[in-house]
Amino acid sequence: MLRLAAQTLRYRKSGFLATFVALSVGVAVLMTCALLMESGWRYKGDPRGYGAAVAVVADRDLTVDGPTLFGETERTTLVLPERGSVPGALAAELAEVPGVARAVGDRRLVVATTAAPELPTTGHGWSSAAPAPYRLVAGGPPRSDRDVAVDARIADGTGLAPGGTTQVITGGVSRTYRVSGVVDAGGTASGPAALFFTDAHAAALDPHPGRFDAIGVLTAPDADRDTVLAAVRRIADAAGATTYTGDARGLAAEPEAATARAPTLGAGGAFAGYAAAIVGFVVAGTVGLSVRHRRRDLALLRAVAATPGQVRLMLLAEVGLLGLLAAVVGVPAGLFATGLVRGELVSRGFVPENFAVQGGALSAAAVTVAVAAVALLSAWTAALRVTRIRPTEALGEAAVEPGSGSRARLVSGLACLAGAASLTVLTGAADGQSALGAAMGMLYTFVLGVALLAPWINQGAARLLGPVLRAVWGNSGYLAAANLRANARGMVAVLTALVLSVGLGGTVWFLQDNLERQTVTQSRDGTLAQYALTAGAGLPASAAAEARRIPGVLAATGVRRTSVVVPDRLEPQTVPALGIDPRGAERTLDLRVRSGSLGDLRENTVAVSTTRADAAGWRLGDRARLWLGDGTPVTLRVVALYERGWGFGDVTLHRDTLAGHTVTGLDDQVLVRTAPDPGAERDLAGLARRHPGGALVDAGALTGALAEDVAVSGWLNKMLVAVLVGYAVLAAANTLVMAALARTRELSLLRLAGVTRGQVRRMVHAEQAGLLGVALLIGAGIAAVTLTSVVRAVTGAGVPHVPAAGWAVLLGGTAVLALLATVLPVGRILRTAPVEGIGVRE
Repeated sequence: MLRLAAQTLRYRKSGFLATFVALSVGVAVLMTCALLMESGWRYKGDPRGYGAAVAVVADRDLTVDGPTLFGETERTTLVLPERGSVPGALAAELAEVPGVARAVGDRRLVVATTAAPELPTTGHGWSSAAPAPYRLVAGGPPRSDRDVAVDARIADGTGLAPGGTTQVITGGVSRTYRVSGVVDAGGTASGPAALFFTDAHAAALDPHPGRFDAIGVLTAPDADRDTVLAAVRRIADAAGATTYTGDARGLAAEPEAATARAPTLGAGGAFAGYAAAIVGFVVAGTVGLSVRHRRRDLALLRAVAATPGQVRLMLLAEVGLLGLLAAVVGVPAGLFATGLVRGELVSRGFVPENFAVQGGALSAAAVTVAVAAVALLSAWTAALRVTRIRPTEALGEAAVEPGSGSRARLVSGLACLAGAASLTVLTGAADGQSALGAAMGMLYTFVLGVALLAPWINQGAARLLGPVLRAVWGNSGYLAAANLRANARGMVAVLTALVLSVGLGGTVWFLQDNLERQTVTQSRDGTLAQYALTAGAGLPASAAAEARRIPGVLAATGVRRTSVVVPDRLEPQTVPALGIDPRGAERTLDLRVRSGSLGDLRENTVAVSTTRADAAGWRLGDRARLWLGDGTPVTLRVVALYERGWGFGDVTLHRDTLAGHTVTGLDDQVLVRTAPDPGAERDLAGLARRHPGGALVDAGALTGALAEDVAVSGWLNKMLVAVLVGYAVLAAANTLVMAALARTRELSLLRLAGVTRGQVRRMVHAEQAGLLGVALLIGAGIAAVTLTSVVRAVTGAGVPHVPAAGWAVLLGGTAVLALLATVLPVGRILRTAPVEGIGVRE
């Protein structure tokens, strides 16, 4: 059968091209998603930052217990958004382990140098040079609070040398230091450049007193490594920290590495599921349609004594060979596409420069097996009807289109529609990712229901549209309506592909638009201040107090942005949060408080968005348990509920609550509201100049900057959505071309019966108009229901924002592509002489 399958592929190239295209593009799309996931899973940063340490003890993630199901507690691990720290006393305890030469506590201070402001730089205590390992190449170590040793990457670009001076900005203050020495890691350094203070001065500058960012463990030359690591792990576990060894040390050396894994693992995983569902629909429809178009060949094989098993094996062998050929093309295409996506992720700041596309063999094997399994199952299912009946009946079956479908198909389709309707209720009751997941399930359930009910939908539409088609296209419209009724089951794949492309595009693409619009609108409408003090290095808490003392200033609010971990119905989530000084906050910010007051915000209280409160089950006055960005658990009393969570964050805290729990310990901006006093603006500008990198900007500019940030963050989702929608539209066009080319005998017979070429062309146009109208109407309806449900659940908006231009592009583009995919093949058929076309194989 394998040889017969190969010969069939050889002599029916055009018939199998559509199936090959669907399979190869599907492999490429899934390969891209899978390889993004695999690369994110393998990426662990660069361990050379702690190259001399055998182990690094740090706190980089948070494990939270979830609900208990069937006697087992679900646990979720999240990356800490503010980079956790470990107790300073832990270093001394680790140093006592037999075989440990040194346990060096490392501080990572957010600093910037005026000599090399564009070069990312971190500050450390001098003892932290040992685990890196850095060595002096000129001068000596820092000896006083005014000394600093600089990385060779800074010195080489600026000419700094021992004895020179440089300005260093840390803690929102610029100080002058003497360069005591130049250090180098022997070409092994990666990531930010380093500045080394004395250990005492680094401890004084650290906003986390008594704690270290990480502890590097160095062993004695004769130590038993395994024994040392076992003891280190035991001590670290008792302190709630994690021990990183081998390549995993990169996750401790570069905390941003763990954060960088999130977009690739999250986006790749989520969209891999969506892509798998779409590929399943497309491949199943394309393979099934291809088999249906060969009913005459298969019936003839049965008539010449081929057994049902042999025919099925032949079909499976054909699809298996096509699957292998598709993998040969699709896997390299996926590798190439992943490289392009990686470049875009780096340029937009999603992942660092050293993030690399890794692996590929595991992804390629998984994707090839998955696509092949779907294709083989589809071929097997499609072949069952022809191979189960007797040979003489099979020949008759090939000549006459089967009926609409079985009762089981009808019942299954109605059950899918009922399930989709119930998911609308679940979507409305959920929030965030839960609502989005329910909405996507609703979308695919709707599409599956349409696919199952497509024969009845096509027949019903043909009867309803019959008078319209006859009125517009005359006799050709009459033939079109008759064809749509007779070929209702044959056009199932076409209707499904069109509905899927419109439904998916109209839901997911416009959902991202709504999220971006809601964020920007809430930020704009909720900012009452006219001005904002900003500084690239951050602003100390005293900046807001200084602004309040300026004549004409009505209110000044220091704002510190962070993220916190909050409970949810299914699993905890990391959400954006705001730390503010509440004094006068209601005059600079309008969060649209629905109950309570921001004026009641204290160190032991919290304000929460209504959406987040509903998700966590919090009410005004409740005690809310959550985790700050560095993993510190806190229990705070809810004193206000507000609506504008998208524009300002789901959680608003008193700034003192965040003291010592953020990386910088500084405010991001100070919002200022003034009376109509021209002198106030001048004095505020002077205040801004007194802070390193400070500036006074119009508050409206903050919304513009936020819009840019939101657009950048939404780029990855839109890019992946565009790929999926593009694949669905390509599949629709592919299916239409298959269906059109399969009508060569039919159209030739009509022409031999006296129908003119123009009448045939108008008949095809009428058929496509009817089919397209039904598909676009159903697809738009599904998109409208799904989009409305998820937007209401996620943002609270009753009516989603849908740009007219977006709908025009989606519907118009799909319609134009569908028409071209039919008109061009039919034009080719009509150029063939009818006597030749009537003898063409199906």
